[in-house]
Amino acid sequence: MASSVTVSTQSFSRLRIYNIGMGALHFVQGVLVLILATDFTLPVTATYLLGPPGTSDSEQVVLFNLSVAWGVASFLFLSAAFHLIVATIGANRYKSQLERGQNQFRWIEYALSSSIMIVLIAMLPGIYDVAALIGLFGVNAGMIFMGSIQERYEQPGGSLMPFWLGSVLGIVPWVAIGIYLLSPGSDASAPGFVYAIFISLFVFFNSFAITQLLQYKKIGPWRNYLVGERTYILLSLLAKSALAWQVFAGTLVPPT
Repeated sequence: MASSVTVSTQSFSRLRIYNIGMGALHFVQGVLVLILATDFTLPVTATYLLGPPGTSDSEQVVLFNLSVAWGVASFLFLSAAFHLIVATIGANRYKSQLERGQNQFRWIEYALSSSIMIVLIAMLPGIYDVAALIGLFGVNAGMIFMGSIQERYEQPGGSLMPFWLGSVLGIVPWVAIGIYLLSPGSDASAPGFVYAIFISLFVFFNSFAITQLLQYKKIGPWRNYLVGERTYILLSLLAKSALAWQVFAGTLVPPT
């Protein structure tokens, strides 16, 4: 059951301007990445058995090479598009949802953009298998959908069951990526910037969860749903910008 939120004409006008500004920042960064980046790619692979299950006789093939620049630009453009939608053609629905203590636009965008981000983060230390990448995309999207369920059906101060279920799902990709970073049983070591991405984005991803927890525990300024909405928007920009430019610095800088 959704709660009731007062959204004045003035506060909503400011929020629309805020969305337009944030959308522009996302879009400009996406364009800059495509203009400035190299054509660096990472392989998406599959390993097929050539004999009975349990044998070592197999063949690994490259299904396609993923453009890292376009991967980065895609989550930036997705965010820009959704910011523009809620500020223009979707403004009335956006306001109506805010008044019910919801923003389903946010969760749809996050399910797509943050799952792309997880796939890119996973590929940097060497997770290339197509089945693994699909699984990581899906479990991250499932985490986001739990956040949507929490917001849609639970009032602040009520049950946090969807939140905690989403938290369990959300840790799975980080455990998988962490295994590849730690490389148990091997002397392999990822470049330093990959560790920096892992740590910084782990902090950012958990900041979204903390924001929702603050909302539902009615702590401080987060008692006001619009404070949480603006916090989500800012965190989205910071997380996407951090990943975009760390990946750019590590893999996409043109040779001098």
